[in-house]
Amino acid sequence: MHEPLASAPLVFRDDGTPYSPRHDDIYHSAAGALAQAHHVFLNGNGLPERWRGKARFSVLETGFGMGINFLATWAAWRDDVQRAASIEFVSIEKHPFSADDLRRAHATIIDDETIVPLADALASAWPPLVPGVHRLEFDAGAVTLKVAFGDATDLLPRLSRSGMRADAIYLDGFAPAKNPDMWTPAIFASLADIASEDATFATYTSAGDVKRALLQNGFEYRKVTGFGGKRAMLVGRRGRS
Repeated sequence: MHEPLASAPLVFRDDGTPYSPRHDDIYHSAAGALAQAHHVFLNGNGLPERWRGKARFSVLETGFGMGINFLATWAAWRDDVQRAASIEFVSIEKHPFSADDLRRAHATIIDDETIVPLADALASAWPPLVPGVHRLEFDAGAVTLKVAFGDATDLLPRLSRSGMRADAIYLDGFAPAKNPDMWTPAIFASLADIASEDATFATYTSAGDVKRALLQNGFEYRKVTGFGGKRAMLVGRRGRS
């Protein structure tokens, strides 16, 4: 029996930043959701350069949230004339938004007109909020989104057993102090199983526990300048064996 899926409420702080009462944390910096996605996750994983010339490129994300990282990645793929032939984006979310709340959130935080139709396509295809892996296809099947509703501790081993291998990992599950369940040793062990030989990762956090867990599971990291006034974030890759 699956636990009932508890959806996320759409709440905004006074400055307009989306906020999670459950985790007492914000979904993105007040400096901008799309700008954060580009700085932290695309640039942090060397994209779009790393997918160029590949038949297929896979991204794994540990917190879908409002889908901003997916939308930014999809838009960057579309804009790149040297892009991979297809892209697979797999994202886990324990507390998803409803389609209506996704639309409301996107209308508030997306300020790039090229992404508006992508956000509309995402909300229109959004699956019912039931546990499991839901496959969505865009751009005639060249872009695949597998959004996995449920607990990452259960879903990541399932994805590994299915044969998924991630070329880039977006570690985006709220701050470790606010949502420790997304930063456990079991989570990092599963990420190591899923990571391809040349996989990279990026994350907004630079917490010491995260650094230790990365090293213990065969990842190499380095600190780089964070986003929106944050001093540091972590980027890195699977360690060379």
